[in-house]
Amino acid sequence: MAATTVTDSGGVRIITEVIPATDPRAAQLASSSRPSAPALSFQARGFRRAQPKALGTIHIFTGIIHICFGIILMVAEHRTPSLPVASGVLFWLGFLLLISGSLLVESEKRDNILLVKTCCVVNVGVILSTLVATLIHTVAITNDIPSCKINLPYQLKAEWCFNAENKMLSNGLDSIFVIFCLLEFCVAVAALAFGYHAVKLHSYTRMVL
Repeated sequence: MAATTVTDSGGVRIITEVIPATDPRAAQLASSSRPSAPALSFQARGFRRAQPKALGTIHIFTGIIHICFGIILMVAEHRTPSLPVASGVLFWLGFLLLISGSLLVESEKRDNILLVKTCCVVNVGVILSTLVATLIHTVAITNDIPSCKINLPYQLKAEWCFNAENKMLSNGLDSIFVIFCLLEFCVAVAALAFGYHAVKLHSYTRMVL
């Protein structure tokens, strides 16, 4: 049986009712008094609208391509490496893409705003790296093949240097990497935009609370 007490304070009457645990109303009050889900999950779900798993898969796939071609070209051009091989852009950009892709895929599984912030930081690095890589591949397209450069006044070029197909093949490969860099740039910008929005919304929610 519920016990009721009435208290008058400053012209206000306060009625307090004590409900026993066996009363059905106690279960309803307990369920309604449970704290709602934290706002953190809401911000993380907002980041999921960018489909981070799909974006991460693109980064992982292109990162593997960069590393594989880096190994092949490093072996083929071990004597006179081209600018992309000498700079190592295929390796450090490839590993950075693997890290970024793994973080994006993981953010699809976990509601963690810290993970979203880490994705934003790494994708800023991806954006800057793709711009540098695009510049390197563009310079490689405009320059001659390293083994065909003449360093001495009377030095003769190798016979295969006069074959236009070799330069076309080299330029075609660098052009493909430029296209990959543009794709990676767009993916990183999309991930950064949604991640920044989620972090900003999280900061605003904490300020309001």
